[in-house]
Amino acid sequence: MTQAPHHPVLSTRLLVTIWLLLLLLTGVTVFVSRLDLGAGHVWMALLIASLKSGLVIAFFMHMKYENRLLKISLFVTLVTLAIFIGFTFFDVLYR
Repeated sequence: MTQAPHHPVLSTRLLVTIWLLLLLLTGVTVFVSRLDLGAGHVWMALLIASLKSGLVIAFFMHMKYENRLLKISLFVTLVTLAIFIGFTFFDVLYR
């Protein structure tokens, strides 16, 4: 018989704290959208969205507690996605 993998049980306090942090970051996103930052507007929105998605992936999807191979495969997938999005921006930029 094989043993079932151990998955950590996260406390309600931690999950509520992460949820409140996500709500705060959403408010920061709305606040920053009203500022005139020029080209920095898009970069700030991307930074905040990256922080929010990192929190969701790490805690709500339990990636923080997974083994190294799964973390590396997620990283490679996200880098590949970023490269494809970058190629799309270059295509639009030089039309």
